[in-house]
Amino acid sequence: MYKNILFLVVFLVMLSSCNTMNKITRKEKREGWVALFNGKDFSGWRQVNGSKMPANWTIEDHAMKVFTAEGKKPGWGNGGDIIFADKQFRNYELSIDWKTSKAGNSGIFYNVREEPGQPIYYAALEAQVLDNRDASDNVIASHLAGSLYDMLAADPATVKPAGEWNNLVIKVENGNVTHTQNGVPVVSYQLWTPEWDIMVKKSKFKNFPGFKKGISKEGYIGLQDHGYPVWFRNIKIREL
Repeated sequence: MYKNILFLVVFLVMLSSCNTMNKITRKEKREGWVALFNGKDFSGWRQVNGSKMPANWTIEDHAMKVFTAEGKKPGWGNGGDIIFADKQFRNYELSIDWKTSKAGNSGIFYNVREEPGQPIYYAALEAQVLDNRDASDNVIASHLAGSLYDMLAADPATVKPAGEWNNLVIKVENGNVTHTQNGVPVVSYQLWTPEWDIMVKKSKFKNFPGFKKGISKEGYIGLQDHGYPVWFRNIKIREL
């Protein structure tokens, strides 16, 4: 009898989790949140400078999954970076769950300016997604998970290991930007300021034409294909 009750409790918990996955609650709806991913298909999403989704993306367990493209080695993307193309955002709060495979590497791009013939990182901000323990790009502090890539380091103590889900909230409001990882603020900076210009000059982006032109004040949300299996779910946003 006890085993039957325990099984029922576990089943109901799992069912409740499935029912809320990639859904907006009534409270969130009142607060202005909308889902950018429905857990079933890639509605609203497409390849950067493309018209459809790349072949190395799939839906798995109610999550988007990017995986190593056929004929490619791990770490070599297939040009499969994607954007939510239905709308560009200016002031917003973005929340997204992610998990990575062992040694995995990816990124969450925001304020993306889509330029014909140019990659997504040509003129976009990147919050790093990484297996901090085993990824090859884990030597530089500002390359660890949750960081503003190659500019500002996030506290590695806030990151869960490969195979476990993390949550990242990115808030952009009138140039003031924060990253909050698993409930802990880890990055804070201000765009379009002399301090921002100095950060760019000290980073790998100093000679990027897109960064010299400047980060757009309105742009797309994007996800990176870095050639490793990485999952994303519960992607939601609210405009401020």
